[in-house]
Amino acid sequence: MADSEVEIPAGTAVVDAPGPADTVLARIRLTEFTGALRRVADQVLTDPAAAARATIVELAERSGTSPATVTRFCRALGFDGYADLRLGIAAETGRARAAGWTVDIGREIQPGDPLDRVLGQIMAADTQAMHDTAALLDLTQVEQAADAVAAASRVNIFGASGSALVGEEMQFSLHRIGVPAWAWTDLHNGLASAALMRDGDVALGISHTGQTRETIEMVAEAGSHGATTVALTSFPRSTLADLADIVLLTAPQATTFRPDALSARHPQLVVLDLLYVAVAQRTHDRAHAAFRRTARAVDGHKAVDRSTIRPAETPS
Repeated sequence: MADSEVEIPAGTAVVDAPGPADTVLARIRLTEFTGALRRVADQVLTDPAAAARATIVELAERSGTSPATVTRFCRALGFDGYADLRLGIAAETGRARAAGWTVDIGREIQPGDPLDRVLGQIMAADTQAMHDTAALLDLTQVEQAADAVAAASRVNIFGASGSALVGEEMQFSLHRIGVPAWAWTDLHNGLASAALMRDGDVALGISHTGQTRETIEMVAEAGSHGATTVALTSFPRSTLADLADIVLLTAPQATTFRPDALSARHPQLVVLDLLYVAVAQRTHDRAHAAFRRTARAVDGHKAVDRSTIRPAETPS
């Protein structure tokens, strides 16, 4: 069968064609491939630079598949053919090298590695994750979420484990600008609060996998009472993303000792910081007034700068 005649198997998620600012590798990581297509994806992610140089036959051999499978892989990513995929990967790896993002990404951290090497790997991985997240993030969805939060009478933030910590930081930020927000980690308390939500409220669920049952239950409960539901996840076809009105995507870059669930924290914080600033823009006057009042409230509890205190004169 010719490449132009290759069909994509039923059930394969096909994404839109990548744009100029898109990142091919992040799309590959986030697309839920199975079977032979998964083997092609793993091969590309293992060594993107080699994939950019390989012919379609070479990539098929390295992944233990066939040229027809590689072509299906390209179509599933929104490319017309293998040449376009190669160009996309080559452009992305070239940008990464120029920016220093590729330093040690993917290399296992060894027990004896010096800290400067470990620091370089962490910085490279986090930089790549931020870049991928920025490229994948749908700013229209962020704007819709910001409009909903700015107008909400109540914002509930749901998450478990590491996602709960991220949610608590978002709650703190919103609270400082006068947005009535609560962060819930206990299922029973969260469900009780979700049951009291109504039209005009916002429920934000945070889950890297989008499959955390407790978070899904709390967001679903809130949505059933009319609240606008927002999902922050790395998987656009997860259960959490499917039930949410608005989906905000992240693209973590795992490293040794920091698997995806842990490496997702920084991209999550970047997206939530963007959402927070967008809300502050929409509530400018209220936000500034809240900042002034909260700053005055805590001023008396700041440590005294002793360098400004002049020593008492000693009587002669």
